[in-house]
Amino acid sequence: MTQYSDNRVQDQQPGLEHEMSPAPEFTPRYPGSGRLTGKVAIITGGDSGIGRASAVLFAREGADVAILYKSEDRDADTTLEAIRAEGREGLAIKGDVGQRAVCVDAVRQVIDRFGRLDVLVNNAAEQHAQEHFEDVSEEQIEATFRTNIFGQMFMVQAALPHLKQGASIIGITSVTAYRGQDLLIDYSATKGAILSFIRALASKLADRGIRVNGVAPGPIWTPLIPASFPPDKVESFGQGTKLGRPGQPNEVAPSVLFLACEDGSYMTGHVLHPDGGASVAD
Repeated sequence: MTQYSDNRVQDQQPGLEHEMSPAPEFTPRYPGSGRLTGKVAIITGGDSGIGRASAVLFAREGADVAILYKSEDRDADTTLEAIRAEGREGLAIKGDVGQRAVCVDAVRQVIDRFGRLDVLVNNAAEQHAQEHFEDVSEEQIEATFRTNIFGQMFMVQAALPHLKQGASIIGITSVTAYRGQDLLIDYSATKGAILSFIRALASKLADRGIRVNGVAPGPIWTPLIPASFPPDKVESFGQGTKLGRPGQPNEVAPSVLFLACEDGSYMTGHVLHPDGGASVAD
């Protein structure tokens, strides 16, 4: 069994994938079948983790992909290289999704470059573990909400003028929206907000032919983990799931793809749960 025993605790959010050991698995596991041919997608937090795995899978399925990232230049470059290796065009946009102007400008850049937008994946997130809830500062709460839920709302507002019938919006929520997580109370609250946002937005946009769905991963081996927890927590990460291990980003990306493409054409207002059984674990 792989040992998740990286002692190099990272001191920034959302973390750096190139510093992780073992490296997360992001390469798609199967050949593409053209399910996103001719489409253009934006994936926030696309430099690493679930965002990177989704970006590369989308490219393999025929999409051109723009990724938004906060500051992780090296990871973003790696993602771009992987997108281009699949024969598609990529665009990396640096900025904080918690700022509305950044989101508006990002969508403008995508339209200027590709001329259309078909899929928006709201994936960017941050989390800050705290043993005692009374130690969670006002600044931490605001930062977590700005990135995790404000950013999703800002991106949707910026994208909507360009989304046509058949477009898809996908929000990445979390198993913590359902189970909570006592070290991540503010993070769990944002993920619950995302769940409600998905359901309300799906209702609002149904008559425009725009589908809105979500993915609620369980414990996935992404840069958020060494950036959030001490080594002892990292070592036992994911062992409480029914499958007894953390998931890999490329085990989540197919759920994102399903909701993005025509395979999910009769799905809106729903959430998929690639969580290793975490939601039903004791």
